[in-house]
This record gives sequence, structure tokens and C-alpha cells, in this order.
Amino acid sequence: MSVTLKPLKKAVLPVAGLGTRFLPATKALAKEMLPVVDRPLIQYAVDEARAAGIEQFCFVTGRGKTAIVEHFDVAYELERTLEAREKTAELNALRAQAMVPGSIVTVRQQVPMGLGHAIWCARSFVGEDPFAILLPDDLMMCETPCTGQLAEAYRETGGNVVAIEEVPMERVNRYGVLDVAEDKGKLVSVKGLVEKPPVEQAPSNLTIIGRYVLMPEVMQHLAKLEKGAGGEVQLTDSMAKLIGSQPFHGLRYEGRRYDCGDKAGFLEAQVAFALKRPDLAPAMKAILKAYA
Repeated sequence: MSVTLKPLKKAVLPVAGLGTRFLPATKALAKEMLPVVDRPLIQYAVDEARAAGIEQFCFVTGRGKTAIVEHFDVAYELERTLEAREKTAELNALRAQAMVPGSIVTVRQQVPMGLGHAIWCARSFVGEDPFAILLPDDLMMCETPCTGQLAEAYRETGGNVVAIEEVPMERVNRYGVLDVAEDKGKLVSVKGLVEKPPVEQAPSNLTIIGRYVLMPEVMQHLAKLEKGAGGEVQLTDSMAKLIGSQPFHGLRYEGRRYDCGDKAGFLEAQVAFALKRPDLAPAMKAILKAYA
């Protein structure tokens, strides 16, 4: 008898981090509000999720993160000013980001105890439904949105799916790493996960990036608040406990990731996304040529 999959309509976005690598810029500004060209990182993540059919969003916030929620609110005064000045393009861009009332909720992660703890804070929002996780620091450039690719894989496999990419072996100790059961090319069947293993103990060089589709049962394991690598509650450890009882796959997504939690990656993203814009590409090429 076939099992009807629940539709993927929820996403959790952990945005409680302090952004210490970008100080002093992030002293009073949430790092997720740092712009790449003319859109903040959080906007790219939300737009990607919406394109994948996500309708409900939970921001796991911390102190000093109110600007993230304000960004998705309606700015009546600003809209009226743009209308009066006949700035149609700017007004349309502003309205395009408007969210359906009631589609955003926030929960507070009072103490920074790791990514796993942040996701556990969203347990009431998740309930009994599958959900996506998007880490805004990972800015994706994909023809088909990365979360949309994961959603399609979820519908195919009926279980947990994480976006993966290969990295040089000397860098595997920075990531969650897959222990591969079967490599099918685009999809990889997973038999184990290890968070930030020593290079000599890493089971592969296939690593998890900041895009996930998980089943709600992961919350049962996160609820134990067991500390792992770095003395934090690691999401990878609880995901590993789902293996064997539920399908678990890695997806070699099609596209490019820019690590905007790193200064060099953030600067590269500025260049790459500007070059993708017809209105900015000529100027950016001229700038790059001048510094070549």
C-alpha cells in the first residue's frame, strides 16, 4: 500500500548567530541583513524557499535581530513616499517581498547552544510535518532553487534529504560528513553521519551544506540536548539517529554555493551576483578589469 507523503510547506531559518566574523559591521546589524548587491542574505533564503513551495516560515532569532522581522513587514510610509515620487520600479521591488499575513513566526534561542539547539527551539512550529532548513550564510546560485531540488528529492525518496558537495579532504573537519552506503550519482544513500571529524577519520569528502529537508522525528533526538563537537548540540548527531528507521539521502545539487559567513566568500558573492545582473554586469566587468 502506498504512503501519501505530507507536502513540504514549512521552513526553519536559524538566524540567532552573533556574526562575530563580521564585526564591527554586525555590532548593531544582524549579519543576515548584510546585503549582497541590493538584497539582504535573509531575503535570498526566503525567496529560494518560496520558489520551492514553502508557505510557512519560522525564524529562530536572538537578541538584536528585530530588523529581520521588520524587513518582511509592510512599510506603509515608505510605500506612500515611493508612490508620490512615482518610483514604480522601487515600489514593485518592495511589494514583491511582501509575505502573506501570518506566514512568519519567530521563536527565541536565548542561549547559543549550537545549530541543533536552534532547530529544537522550533519544535512547536514543526509539529508533525516535514520541514526545510535554510542557513542564510550559505547563499545559493542555482537555476532551479536548491530547496526546490531537495523538495523534489524528498518526493522521490520519501525521507530526509540534505544538500551535499565534495570538498578537499583537508577541509572535511569543518563540516558534517557522509558515510556513504550507495552512491547513485545525483542521490547518495547514507549509512552514517559524522560532525567535523578529524581528516584521518573522515568516511568520505561528501559534506553537508546549509540546506536540509528533515522529518519531524529529528526533534525527538534533539530534545535530549546532547552535546557533541565543540560542546554544542549538533544537528548532525540527531540526523544520524534517523538513519535506519527512515530513508536518508544526500543530494548533489546543481548550482553554486557562496559561503557568506566568511569575508572572502561574501566578497566573491558580491561579484558573482552583480555579474548575473544585466544592469550591473558591464560596470562590474569594468571595475574588475581596472583592478586586474
